[in-house]
This record gives sequence, C-alpha cells and structure tokens, in this order.
Amino acid sequence: MSAAIELRNVTKKFNEVVAVKKVSVSIEKGEIFGILGPSGSGKSTLLRIMDLLEIPSEGSVLIDGKKASVGSPMTVQIRRRIGMVLQKPVVLNRSVANNLAYSLFIRGWDENKIYSRVDEELKKYGLLERKNKNARTLSGGEMQRLSFARSTVYEPKILLLDEFAANLDPHNVALLEEQIKQYSSEDPSRTVVIVTHNVFQAKRLCNRIALMWDGEAVEISDKQTFFSNPKDPRSSAFVKGDLVY
Repeated sequence: MSAAIELRNVTKKFNEVVAVKKVSVSIEKGEIFGILGPSGSGKSTLLRIMDLLEIPSEGSVLIDGKKASVGSPMTVQIRRRIGMVLQKPVVLNRSVANNLAYSLFIRGWDENKIYSRVDEELKKYGLLERKNKNARTLSGGEMQRLSFARSTVYEPKILLLDEFAANLDPHNVALLEEQIKQYSSEDPSRTVVIVTHNVFQAKRLCNRIALMWDGEAVEISDKQTFFSNPKDPRSSAFVKGDLVY
C-alpha cells in the first residue's frame, strides 16, 4: 500500500527566508500523524505544502503514490479529497446548512442526497438546531465545529488540521478530538495530520510524531518512543517544556 502523503527532500523558501529545509516524511494511510514544534518552526508551511497550497522550492510531494504539482488538473481532483481546518475558523456568509451543502455541490453530489447528509453531519457536531442561522452569528467554538463539519461532510481521505484547538475552551476541544478519533476509525484508509504545539493533545491523538525545529524535521518516531525515549535532545526538551527557541 502506498503512503497517503510522501514528501521527498522538500524545501520552501520565501525570498531569503528558508521556512522548510529538506524534509522527507512518509505518512501512512490510516494513521493520525502529529507535527509538533515551537512557533515559527515551519509546521504550518509544511501542512500547506501537503495541501498543495504552497509550491516547494525544491523536492516533491506525492499523494497516494502520485506526484502532485500545484495547478495541474490532477491536483484539483486530489485537493477535492483533502479536508483542511485552520486555527481561525472561516465560514461563508450563508446559513450553517448551506456552508456544508456548498462543499457537496462543488463535488457533484446528488442534490437529493445533499441535505440529508448535511443534517447527519450537523447532528454529529451538535449544530443541527442552528442549521438555518447565518454561520457568522455563531460563537467561536460553534464556528470551529462548523469548519470541521464542512471539512468532513464529503468524507475526504486526508484531513489536515492546523492548530485547530488553539483558541477553544475544553468542552469544544474534547468534542472535536472525539470527532477526529471517530473520523479516523470509520475508515482505515483515512489519514489525519495534526499540526500543534500542544504535546498533551499529540499524546492523546497521534500514532506517530515529527518535531519541527528551525524548518527541519529533527525527529520522526512513533508516539511511545517520542515521549518515552526520544533520540534527539531537542525532542526531550520540547516534551519537558525546557526547549529554548
């Protein structure tokens, strides 16, 4: 079975600033993969490269074993099978239900099936009673739940999460973490990649973890090794909260 996402010697430069340096990683289908690291270490840039939103300055990106290049017709089809949730929720200026329906309309779903699917997903995220409200009137936690629902309603094979819980209260964090576990367990071919600086969240959710440091992936290992016996001293310091960046 090919990897869901594979990066080969990927480097990303913004003018003279090198945000990502020769990162190689293979993320297997079915796993929940965590990307940890301090602010400015290249985590979000790496995720945007995986989502084919950023073009690597060097190296290549493979999705399901196929090389992907930004802007090609094949890439458009690939991105329709990827969901992404950002730290700050972005919602459309329309009803809660139509925010989700839009994701299905553009993917060619049968119109007769769209709203039953929408209701099913809204119920899962505790938003069914708000389906006819304008999405921009929701609370911050509700907006993030809606962002999750909009990114999972079409059942993507890859779900990318960028600091999704950074601004949420414990109730919403727990609800969304449970949905991540459910999303992953429902289909063994689904892959989740989580960017976070929260070591406790990574420990709760992830199978394997990469630590980003100054644009480099300095350690990639299974969760038990990363937290109990890390190979790189920076990983040990990060877990203990002693890392000075």
